[in-house]
Amino acid sequence: MGSLSIWHWLIVLLIVALVFGTKKLRNIGSDLGGAVKGFKEGMRDGETPEGDAQKRELPAAGGTVDVEAKDKTSRPNDYR
Repeated sequence: MGSLSIWHWLIVLLIVALVFGTKKLRNIGSDLGGAVKGFKEGMRDGETPEGDAQKRELPAAGGTVDVEAKDKTSRPNDYR
């Protein structure tokens, strides 16, 4: 009762191929490959180049940030 030999794995592969069929296994493989490729592209898009990091730096200490405030004229519970 040790690890499985190559013959065990070949028998398991043969049974899986007989149960599911080679066409279905090929489709599953291509779907899985597409999912991995999409994941890698998403991870690559999430990274920011160094040029973008400089644009997102915070202002120096003591500096002011110019923002536009919106005037809220009605209260949320005022139903008139």
